[in-house]
Amino acid sequence: MAYRLELPEKVSSIHNTFHISNLKKCLSDESLVIPMKELQLDDKLNFVEEPVEVMDREIKQLKQSRIPIIKVRWNSKRGPEFTWEREDEIHAKYPHLFSIITSSSIKSRDEISVRGGDYNNP
Repeated sequence: MAYRLELPEKVSSIHNTFHISNLKKCLSDESLVIPMKELQLDDKLNFVEEPVEVMDREIKQLKQSRIPIIKVRWNSKRGPEFTWEREDEIHAKYPHLFSIITSSSIKSRDEISVRGGDYNNP
């Protein structure tokens, strides 16, 4: 047995017929429902989530290199979501985030070393 769904125009490229073996029981929670007009989908029908702000910054120490990483807050429809990302990759994709950062909000490596602290544990 199969079900054919009537999908909104925005997601019309999704195949609309599902075999019953692919369906699973779902107990709906009304607080988790997202209106279609609020969803942003790319051409492959993935959710588009944008970074909102940089929350923190660290240096990841590897054996022979140091990699700057940042904690990013995303505008996820699934609730607040934070991830650690490579600073250079986020800066390349979303340079506008770094114009928001003030020098007082994130400590530089020089500030920490002048105070005599460890950069990873200020």
